[in-house]
Amino acid sequence: MYNILTLNKISPNGTDRMGDNYNISDDVKDPAAVLVRSASMHDMEMPESLLAIARCGAGTNNIPKDACADKGIVVFNTPGANANAVKELVVAGLLLSSRKVVEGIEWAKTLKGNGDAVGKMAEKGKGQFVGPEILGKTLGVVGLGAIGVLVANAAVALGMKVIGFDPFLSVNNALALDPAVKVMKTQEEVMTNCDYLTIHVPLMDATKDLVNADMIAKMKDGVRILNFSRDGLVNSTAVLEAIKSGKVSKYVTDFATDDVLAEENVICLPHLGASTPESEDNCAIMAADQVMDYLENGNIVNSVNYPAVSMAKSGAVRYCVMFKAGDDAVKNITGAVAGVVAVEAKTRGAYGYAIVDSNDDSSVAALEAVADVIRVRVIK
Repeated sequence: MYNILTLNKISPNGTDRMGDNYNISDDVKDPAAVLVRSASMHDMEMPESLLAIARCGAGTNNIPKDACADKGIVVFNTPGANANAVKELVVAGLLLSSRKVVEGIEWAKTLKGNGDAVGKMAEKGKGQFVGPEILGKTLGVVGLGAIGVLVANAAVALGMKVIGFDPFLSVNNALALDPAVKVMKTQEEVMTNCDYLTIHVPLMDATKDLVNADMIAKMKDGVRILNFSRDGLVNSTAVLEAIKSGKVSKYVTDFATDDVLAEENVICLPHLGASTPESEDNCAIMAADQVMDYLENGNIVNSVNYPAVSMAKSGAVRYCVMFKAGDDAVKNITGAVAGVVAVEAKTRGAYGYAIVDSNDDSSVAALEAVADVIRVRVIK
């Protein structure tokens, strides 16, 4: 029986897949895994029993990934599971950034109580809400992952010119891009040549304040900026100053912060990107499947702190070994296991993971004695 701790409400379409061998609760003791959405785990004490954390979503800023790696805890996410939900909201944001729909709706409410005069008043006042069409305009997409590709393709279908950049563009995502999308050599080329800019990259040291005062100064006058990825990618102080000067026409963000709320030409949404029942179901299903595969088989798919390693079981015993990467690490690990049948091992940055199948179950102590081994788990 595996204990699974939930830190947020998780769709039963995911948890119901886990079956009778899983005890799932928001107050379970000694969990083997945690299922989480947005709850912060940075101040949480990680129990010795914890083997895995699955984030039902793409971003993992709420999880201490490096600290978990040091303890041999695999952190999973669910890339692509909420991509369509976010794409649809980005398209909505794109249109809202151009046509003054939000402002028009709010103004129309003020006409309440004028009876038969409302129609004429609306016609007379609508001129203040004129906004340009997106047809033929250029959309810049920084980050061509699961969401960025869908956004780029949708914009092409809406008649926009689309340019994009991603330093880690995968073969699959490149093949999924509409041929009309022009992939640029640098993100600066994208940012400085677009009428509309949307950002779809993770938040890390290298991407914090990606859109800042210096970059905005290089952009087209009247550019419209969308941030449906992470707060911190766009320097809000710089954007607000650029809006006041007229350099930026509109800023649409899915991240409510006090400084941007109720500001003119800012549309601030309460993090609605993945807030659809379909997205929550998809994320929960993917998270549950990944946790089960790891706990039962030792396979790692879609981890953000350990490499992807999977192997069909071919021995009576499976050793799952987390280790710090080194030149002889894999050699030393396999050398410590008796009766080796098959091995699959990879590294990712400072950490590595090895699956060693064997017909001998007596090698745990020998593995734990290997230098730089972080954790050893046995699956029979």
